[in-house]
Amino acid sequence: MNLFIGLFIGAGSLIGGFLAEGGRLGVLMQPFEFLIIGGIAFGVFVMGNPLSALKDAISGVIEAITGRVPKRKDFLALLSLLFALMRDLRTRPKAEVEAHVDDPENSPLFTHFPGLLKDKELTHFVCDYVRLIIIGNARSHEIEALMEQEITTLRKAKTKVCSSLSTISEALPALGICAAVLGIVKAMGALSESPEILGEYIGAALIGTLTGIFWSYAVVSPLAQLIKSTREKQVQPYFIVKQSLIAFMNGALPQIALEHGRKAISASERPTIDEVESDAISNTPKAGAVPQKQAA
Repeated sequence: MNLFIGLFIGAGSLIGGFLAEGGRLGVLMQPFEFLIIGGIAFGVFVMGNPLSALKDAISGVIEAITGRVPKRKDFLALLSLLFALMRDLRTRPKAEVEAHVDDPENSPLFTHFPGLLKDKELTHFVCDYVRLIIIGNARSHEIEALMEQEITTLRKAKTKVCSSLSTISEALPALGICAAVLGIVKAMGALSESPEILGEYIGAALIGTLTGIFWSYAVVSPLAQLIKSTREKQVQPYFIVKQSLIAFMNGALPQIALEHGRKAISASERPTIDEVESDAISNTPKAGAVPQKQAA
C-alpha cells in the first residue's frame, strides 16, 4: 500500500506542478517514448538475467505490493512448533521425533501449524536440522556454521533480483537520453516545418529524458529497495530456528532456547514473553503424537 501511496504523491506532485505552471497535460503523453525506454530496459534485463530471474522479479513485485512478510502470529506459530520439537527431543524416544521430521505433511505437530507447513523451504530447514540433532554426532558449532552458510545462500538467492532491478534503475536515465536523442533526430528532420510543430517534436524528445529519470528514481529504485526489505524479512524465521536449536544443543531448556529465538525477532514485531508463554508454549500439540501411517 505504501508503494501506491508514495507513487501517487510523487506522480501527483510532478503532474500537478507542471499543470500549475501552465503546462498542457497532453504534452506528457508520449507513448512511443515510453515504449523505447521500457522496451530497452526490459531487453537489458532479459539479456543479463536467466528466465528464472524474470519470474522471481514478478514474484518479488507481488510480494512487495501485498506485504507478504511474516507477521507476529507467524513468529508465535514457529516458536510453538520449535518448543514442541525441543520438548519431545528431551522427553520422548528419538524415533518418535524422527517420525515427525521424516513426514511433516502427516505429522500432528506440523499439521497443527498449516501456515508454516505451506512454507516448504522453512519446513525442510527445520526438519533437516532437527534430524541432525537426533543423529547426535555433530557438535553445536558445526551445526551453527552449517546453518549460517545455508541462510547466507538463501538470502543471496532471495535478494539477487534486487541487484538486477537496481542495475536497471541506474541505466534508466541513460535510456531516457537515448529516447531523447531519437526525438531530436526526428526534430532535425523537420527543420523546414513550422515552429509549432518543431517545438512539439523537441518537447516530446525531452519527455524521454524526464521519463527515464522519473522511472529510475521514483519507481524502479524504491521498488527494488522494497523487494529487498520484504525478502530480508522473509529470511528472519530461519534465524529464529537457528538461535533456538543451537541454544537447545548447548544445553538450554526448551523454554530458555525459545527465548534465544524470540530475541532474533526485530523489536517492532517481537512477541512479549507473556505472549510466547500463552500463545506459543501453551498452544503446542500433545507430546508423543506421531504421524499415522497411511493405509496401503
